[in-house]
Order: sequence, then structure tokens, then C-alpha cells
Amino acid sequence: MDVLQKVKSLMEERSWTEYRLAKNANLSQSTIKNIFQRNNVPTVATIEKLCTAFGITLSQFFANDNDLVSLNSEDIELLQRWSKLSLEQKESFLNMLKSIS
Repeated sequence: MDVLQKVKSLMEERSWTEYRLAKNANLSQSTIKNIFQRNNVPTVATIEKLCTAFGITLSQFFANDNDLVSLNSEDIELLQRWSKLSLEQKESFLNMLKSIS
């Protein structure tokens, strides 16, 4: 998989500039610019930040296009909120879900 091409593709789908990607991913604009100008493959930590900005998971990022799971806006919001929870909060939430299902 061409990581840089995948990032470019995700940016194009959203009509994002490098600046917008940097801002949404909480990365410096120079970091994004260096990735593209020097053809540097970003670190896993950077890819995680990019995925958060795009509203996708790492597994979705690395999946083949045919394997991508479509997420609606509610799914995306749930995943974004989930990723911000502490371990204790996640455990509590899962216990609550188990109790109602």
C-alpha cells in the first residue's frame, strides 16, 4: 500500500489542503509538507493522528478499498468520542451497554 497516496486520496475526497489536514490532525504544517515533499512515510503515531483527523480507524486506513466499512456520521461521532475516553470510562460504558442488550 502506498501510504502517501492513501493520505492524498483521503484529502482529495474531503477537498482538504495540507494546512487543513495539519490543523485537523494537530500536526505542524511543516510536518505535513515534509511528508509529501520528501516522500517520507509517516510514523505510526503520525498516521494515527491523520486517521483521527479523517474520522477513520487505522484498520480502515490500511484496508483495501473494497474492504472499507462505510461509517455513517453517527458511527464516526461514536468512534471519535470513544477514542477520547479514559480506560475506566470505556469499561463503564461497555458494562452499561452489556446491561441493556
